Amino acid sequence: MRTILDVATDRGSRYAVTDAPAASRAEALAVVAALKTSRRFARATHNSWAVLLDGPEGREPVKADDGESGAGAVILRMLERAGRVNHVVIVTRWYGGVNLGGDRFRHVQTAVRAALGEGG
Repeated sequence: MRTILDVATDRGSRYAVTDAPAASRAEALAVVAALKTSRRFARATHNSWAVLLDGPEGREPVKADDGESGAGAVILRMLERAGRVNHVVIVTRWYGGVNLGGDRFRHVQTAVRAALGEGG
C-alpha cells in the first residue's frame, strides 16, 4: 500500500491518495479497512475508492463514494481509461469548511493521476 499526502489543497480541503493491489472485492475492502486503522484516515471526511476487477467472468467495476457523491465513478472511469485492473485507488478528503462544487472532481482526478504515475 502506497499513500501520497497533500496531493491537492483548495479552500482548506486537503486530498491524499492511496493505492494497492486488490484482486477481489474482499481484498479492496481490506485495503480500505487497513487505511482506516490510521486515526488520520479514519477521521477524514471522505475515503472514496474504486477498483476494476479482472475475473473469470470479465471485468467487474466496484466503487464507493463514502459521501463524496460521484467521486467513486470518477476514480473508476480513470482506472478504466488507464487499463489498470486489480488495483484499488482511494482518494481521501479532509473537508476544509468550504463547499468546492465541481472543483472537487478536478482534485479527485489530480489525486488519481498521482496514483497512476501520470503527474499533474
